[in-house]
Amino acid sequence: MKLSAWSGDCYDLTPEEAIRTFKAHGFDYCELSDEHSAELLKRGDPITVGAEFGKFAKEIGIELLQGHLFLNARLCNDENRELLKKQLDLFRAVGVKNAVLHLDSLAWRGDSSLTVEKIREENCKALKELLDYIKGSDIVICLENLIFEDYLNSADSLMYFIERLNSKNLGVCLDTGHLNLAGGDQTEFIKKMGKYIKALHLDDNEGQKTDQHLMPFGRGNIDFVPIICEMKKLNYERLYNFEIPGERNAPLEILGYKLDYIKKVTEYLDRATEE
Repeated sequence: MKLSAWSGDCYDLTPEEAIRTFKAHGFDYCELSDEHSAELLKRGDPITVGAEFGKFAKEIGIELLQGHLFLNARLCNDENRELLKKQLDLFRAVGVKNAVLHLDSLAWRGDSSLTVEKIREENCKALKELLDYIKGSDIVICLENLIFEDYLNSADSLMYFIERLNSKNLGVCLDTGHLNLAGGDQTEFIKKMGKYIKALHLDDNEGQKTDQHLMPFGRGNIDFVPIICEMKKLNYERLYNFEIPGERNAPLEILGYKLDYIKKVTEYLDRATEE
């Protein structure tokens, strides 16, 4: 299992300080968060800055194989897509292979005249533009299951886009916390999506109204053993990435202990799911 964590768990550190912190606690992989992407993009040309940061990461022994495209960038907005393209340029230069994306939704648009079919069509059109932009690269845009919109929160709803666009540069990111809040079945999602799962957001919550982004085996109610077991059946070899910003309200020393805990959790899950 390739242990990874979202760099935004150390969001108040610079990108360099953050990944150095993860490395100090035994991590060889990280997901580049949208906060740290934004900081890097402020430094100048995405390709130049990305290459420099990727070189730094390689020198300290961290691979940034996964990145999160901007959380608040609405895909169907023309200006937002141009921003996402710059971020994809950055990702390519850094060495990110899997770019996690939130699709646009009716709730975000706030337009009562829009229908589900219309927002799907707009998402497909906007997504195709991004896929055309990265065509020929090894980057995969990974559609993340969202929470309350039933046209975006299940395996079947994401498969609509996978089948419609039919691109080798398109996959799925399973967010366990989102699926828990949506009342979905984790193992059923994995079975349905199968080979299309290219990224993971492993996090826990109490299954109520808030995406708490907690560490496993705490207040949350997700059973991670069958999830990891099912992923192993797929021969999944990408990152087992923890997205746990609900744990980051702590001094740096305590965050370090939490990272140590996550490493132990991963070791336990690996042992508990051995055939």
